[in-house]
Amino acid sequence: MSTNSITTQKVNFKVFRFNADDDYLPYYEDYNMEVTSEEVVLDILNRIKWDHDGSFSYRRSCRHGICGACAIKVNGRSTLACKESMTTMIEMFGTDLVLEPLSIKRSVKDMIIDKADFWDKHEAIHPYLISDIEEDPEHEHLVTPEQAEELLEADLCIQCGACHYACPVVEINEDFFGPAAFAKAYRFEADVRDDAHTERLLYLHEEKQGLWDCVKCFECAEVCPKEVNPIDKITKLHQMLFKKGVATSNVATRHAVGFKHSIVKRGVLDEGQLVLYSEGPSIIKHIPVAIKMFRKGKIAMPWAIPKSDNLDEIQKLVESSSTAKF
Repeated sequence: MSTNSITTQKVNFKVFRFNADDDYLPYYEDYNMEVTSEEVVLDILNRIKWDHDGSFSYRRSCRHGICGACAIKVNGRSTLACKESMTTMIEMFGTDLVLEPLSIKRSVKDMIIDKADFWDKHEAIHPYLISDIEEDPEHEHLVTPEQAEELLEADLCIQCGACHYACPVVEINEDFFGPAAFAKAYRFEADVRDDAHTERLLYLHEEKQGLWDCVKCFECAEVCPKEVNPIDKITKLHQMLFKKGVATSNVATRHAVGFKHSIVKRGVLDEGQLVLYSEGPSIIKHIPVAIKMFRKGKIAMPWAIPKSDNLDEIQKLVESSSTAKF
């Protein structure tokens, strides 16, 4: 970039501050700074520490987007500070930017958080190859290029935690493994050399902590700096649960089965029937809400739900794309 093409803008940064050793509550400090178009978020963190307050604390290391140490939130959006340009942030949010740690409630000092829960959940899914091999093998366990491609680049995850702390389920459910752990689990479930597929899937199938508590918000895919796309891996792990015969009957699995049955039957989703199929007699607890939805025209009676004009084609697509028996 030539000197003439560098532009500057005045930006107000509202920065989260907290020191667990001294502060009872967190607070925010404002810093007004001239920002150039060649700077990234990490440059701003450095300037705050070097030019304004030497006590300001954050993590940084490689500056090349390969370690994940500098992940923070800008206006609530998880980002890798060394990769995100200030120009992009200003275009997205304007010139008033809020800098916060990945998880406010886990803050130890300013942008530094305690990531113990992240690493505990990472370890819980057995993030390593489990294989019964000879102590002195005579040859390598070869993997074909086609088999390697099945990993879908899940091994590119740098464990930055951006997706984990952007996940709304992690925020309210302390047991939920989180998208990063699921992406890592997929990396080994898709590896033909691994011998612990069923054991690992059993952990992933358990309610509250496992895959079925994912709300499909796609936040993990949006914030991942390496484009690992954890939600894609979560979807494939769902399919593996059925393929491996690990899935058992619960509200979540019946919801998946009922969704397919509804599409096959009508070509469109019958939401009322889906809830009934998923929850059975306990559907009675939803009656007050259902009545309100009906009055607002948000729900239709079963006999009023039309069939798709392309039902035959839809049924063929479902049949051809189904890889597991429900």
